[in-house]
Amino acid sequence: YCLGSGLNWEPRSRAVEQVHLRCTEGSLEWMYPARALRVVLEPNLSSAHHTTVCIKPASDFQGANIYVERAGQLHLVVSEAGGARAHPVSCFSAHTSQRVALFLQASPQRDISRRTASFQYKLLSNQNAAGPDPKKMALVKAMCHPCDNVELLMAICSSDFVVKGSIRNVSHDSENHMSQVDVSVQKVYRQKNSIFQQDEASGEWRGPIWTLLQCKVKKGGGDFLFTGNEHFGEAWLGCAPRFKDFMFVYWAARERGANLCEFQLN
Repeated sequence: YCLGSGLNWEPRSRAVEQVHLRCTEGSLEWMYPARALRVVLEPNLSSAHHTTVCIKPASDFQGANIYVERAGQLHLVVSEAGGARAHPVSCFSAHTSQRVALFLQASPQRDISRRTASFQYKLLSNQNAAGPDPKKMALVKAMCHPCDNVELLMAICSSDFVVKGSIRNVSHDSENHMSQVDVSVQKVYRQKNSIFQQDEASGEWRGPIWTLLQCKVKKGGGDFLFTGNEHFGEAWLGCAPRFKDFMFVYWAARERGANLCEFQLN
């Protein structure tokens, strides 16, 4: 996490402030943006030939535009006008494993009202990506194909969330190539953060799960076991078999000692 303010700089200075971030994921908060800020992402990714960078501006992002430096030129990644759009995750290929340079250009301000250019970032190796298109990046790790038994047994052991529930509704965002699955939850076996929460009025547990539009998720009846990973505080769908099918696979694997971890069903 990096915090800075444009008010700390010398008023007459024309120098561009520069910060270096060495983690593969994190966040930056630039209060009262002034002039420009160069952010160099240089984590230890020596084993990766290429890197995908994903940026998610805060809902109140304002005061600056974000560019990525490529071959001495700046390419717009996040604009101040589009910072508060619904689900504004931007991903791009960095073409290098050594360092990625972002350039934040402050917008002209006529008043001294507080503005904050805040965003989260995440770097991933393209060797795990689904293809060169950033919209198919490894960030979502979405599985459009049904998981086989080994993938399912691995998912319940390694996923950030594992819940039993049913599909209330599915909505599609064609502009951002994503779908949201609204899940009514019967049992939370595991969750990294509090994405699935209990409604105080009804007592019902609910939560949204995201996936790619190309997965063509549809509303279906019955109970499912939803698994997946969390990115930028949101749940992304991994394996999602019908619960009765999961039970059959898990108990069969347990009987022959092939289960990869002990899963507490009770």
